[in-house]
Amino acid sequence: MKPVTPFHKVLIANRGEIALRVIRSAHALGYRTVAVYSTADAHAAHVLAAHEAVCIGEPLPAQSYLNIPAILDAARLTGADAVHPGYGFLAENEDFAQACRDAGLVFIGPSPEAIRAMGDKAGAKRLMMAAGVPCIPGYQGEDQSAEHLAIQAAQIGYPVMIKATAGGGGRGMRLVHQANEFAELLRSAQSEALNAFGDATVILERAIEQPRHIEIQIFADRHGHAIHLGERDCSVQRRHQKVIEEAPSPAVDAALRVRMGATAVAAVKAIAYEGAGTLEFLLDREGHFYFMEMNTRLQVEHPVTEAITGLDLVAWQLRVAAGEPLPMQQEDVRWQGHAIEVRLCAEDVPAGFMPQSGTLLQWQLPEGVRVEHALADGASIPPYYDSMVAKVIAHGRDRANALRQMQSALHDLVALGVKTNQSFLQRSLAQPVFAQGGATTAFIAQHEAELLHEVSDSRALAVAAWLLHHSGGAALSASRLAHSLPVAVHLSLDGTRHRATVTQTSAQQFSVQVADASHAVTMVSHGTNGVRLIVDRVLQSVPFVRDGQSLWLHWAGRPYQVQDLTREVGVRPGEQGGDGKVRATMNGRVVAVSVAVGDRVQAQQALVTLEAMKMEHVHAAPVAGTVTAVHVASGDQVPASRVVVEIQADVPPAAKEA
Repeated sequence: MKPVTPFHKVLIANRGEIALRVIRSAHALGYRTVAVYSTADAHAAHVLAAHEAVCIGEPLPAQSYLNIPAILDAARLTGADAVHPGYGFLAENEDFAQACRDAGLVFIGPSPEAIRAMGDKAGAKRLMMAAGVPCIPGYQGEDQSAEHLAIQAAQIGYPVMIKATAGGGGRGMRLVHQANEFAELLRSAQSEALNAFGDATVILERAIEQPRHIEIQIFADRHGHAIHLGERDCSVQRRHQKVIEEAPSPAVDAALRVRMGATAVAAVKAIAYEGAGTLEFLLDREGHFYFMEMNTRLQVEHPVTEAITGLDLVAWQLRVAAGEPLPMQQEDVRWQGHAIEVRLCAEDVPAGFMPQSGTLLQWQLPEGVRVEHALADGASIPPYYDSMVAKVIAHGRDRANALRQMQSALHDLVALGVKTNQSFLQRSLAQPVFAQGGATTAFIAQHEAELLHEVSDSRALAVAAWLLHHSGGAALSASRLAHSLPVAVHLSLDGTRHRATVTQTSAQQFSVQVADASHAVTMVSHGTNGVRLIVDRVLQSVPFVRDGQSLWLHWAGRPYQVQDLTREVGVRPGEQGGDGKVRATMNGRVVAVSVAVGDRVQAQQALVTLEAMKMEHVHAAPVAGTVTAVHVASGDQVPASRVVVEIQADVPPAAKEA
């Protein structure tokens, strides 16, 4: 009989919604909990939820959540005898697992040896090939020179996928379509991998066209038992990061589930694995599956498996780590219904999914679904961490029912103050290919124009104009003269300028003219963060919040950002005008400066690379010309809108002749 390892107080070495998720299950089992936090998270929800909390430093440059000595010291200080790493950060770091073991702490996860065996993509692939697991053809050798990798890529044949061996979450991954792109994409992948994981080593794989991304959830204990809990379909991705996940997969039947599950279980038994893990596969159109990697931790998308199995996977982690055997055998596992999860991310979708940070001014949850989050009105979304801020999970009796619930939930969810991908998620769910269960990893790229297109609604513009007019006080006048005089309102709605006129026709009734459309607006009631209006005979509640010259409102299921142009001056984040001034599109850290004063540049040439929320973003030249000023250096932290580079634009020949 293997030894038990009882513990009583759990330190969660993570933040945000996953820290809260672990705390919830730990408390249900009677464990005391300890949170750790950076100074940027001093007032975060996970800090308040734990029994105790310890500050472990500044978010940058110390990388507090990666500071192993500080985390171990927090455990010593509070008397914690176990550590749960959550996911991300240190969850797949064998050095951290070993340090916990050396400090006498129970690490709630696999052994350092198992993490080392499967955490390195190159080593894991070699191990799986030796075990007979089908793998994607590629290169996982030690020679990491750019010249040798280019030769290997040519031998594999394009398109080729570059993958960071120590990576996860899509970081350090680049798809290369042709040879002349390889050198720059390799540099970018290695740079991102080094910044994210401290290791620039990569592997190369043949890119499988339009596969499904299928992963198998496994669980194993120290007594030699291992089972799988079915598959999840994670095919809808952007930048190799998952956006929508579901279980079961529309592409996996019972027979394929048995084969993939058996392969996953055999793989983890081969390395004496313990705890939760995920085997990730690519499934091609002919039904062949290929091993990609193993995640030796709990996955972000684990709630969809919990929904269809009725199990608490965090509770299982805690029980297995304490030395208990698995609570059930393979034949006991049952799957009920269908579950869908979407990741709500703080990002500007039209600007290339650019990460956003700031203050969430208003946050309202939908009913009837599970929402994993650490948010509230006034919550800070810092620029140092992943852009995902919440997960919404819907569970129905079948896929159609789960999809309908999710669409309704996203319609009702209110997140105002920071741009999110909420509308993008709604359009993705409604797209016929996804709705019919046919999405592959190429889904977003194939339907990008459709998914990125925001449908204009003149009623939203009318409501925005009315709110600006009303908050200015003019709408409260009861004089007959005020009723008869139209008031011009100049505003920007999601970056597009508009002019509207608002005419008060009675104490509570208004006519709003927007372009060629006229809308009747009647105020029913008005509160601090919401108003009930009858717009063109339809009564609706409109959550809103005013923040200086900005107005955020939620209309007909989607958020809008409004600027009052009568007061606004200056350049907004993301604007790159023809003046040759390149401005930071978000708060971020400079990781590369590719030009110097005096350099000649072409339009769209890379100038400065910023890193925010663990992703790199290249800022390119808006015009061809000569660099006249560079205002940043590698390592600088810059705010949104700061001018980073200035370019003197070339004078067109026609202009010279004039």
